[in-house]
Amino acid sequence: MRTTVTLDLDVVALLRKQMRQSGEPFKQVLNNAVRAGLLSQQGARRPYQPLAFDMGKPTVDLTKASSLAAELEDEESIRQLRRVR
Repeated sequence: MRTTVTLDLDVVALLRKQMRQSGEPFKQVLNNAVRAGLLSQQGARRPYQPLAFDMGKPTVDLTKASSLAAELEDEESIRQLRRVR
């Protein structure tokens, strides 16, 4: 298949270096590089596994955790405003 691709200058330099080392034509070096890159990605992806830690039983009532967070945030804002004066 024929297509037009714009390559970055650093990629062209790497391809030309590989051409000199291997003695293969540009087309072959480019195809090998693309193939190797695509094949290496196939096995590299693993399902996302979030880190989880057992933090034990809560020491505070969490039924109103949002309210508590808002109160703490308000207190901090007031403290900062008093410090500015």
